[in-house]
Amino acid sequence: MYIHLGRDYVLNDRDIIGIFDLETTTRGREFLNYAQKNGAVVSLSDELPQCYVLADGGLVDTVYLSELSSAAMRRRAQKMVE
Repeated sequence: MYIHLGRDYVLNDRDIIGIFDLETTTRGREFLNYAQKNGAVVSLSDELPQCYVLADGGLVDTVYLSELSSAAMRRRAQKMVE
């Protein structure tokens, strides 16, 4: 199944490692800074991101920043299962 992350980005649900809320993740900012330095961040919004999706990208994992909340992203994933 595929999950729409925002804009024109769609990921296979098998490639998603996790969906994380930026406000509640304890070490999220440190992780995002590290990923940004390594060129692994894709921003899907011009707005302030609310969550990030960590995806298996083969050699390098990719972090997608989305303006959608982690709850909304979770609902999209659950709809695909049903």
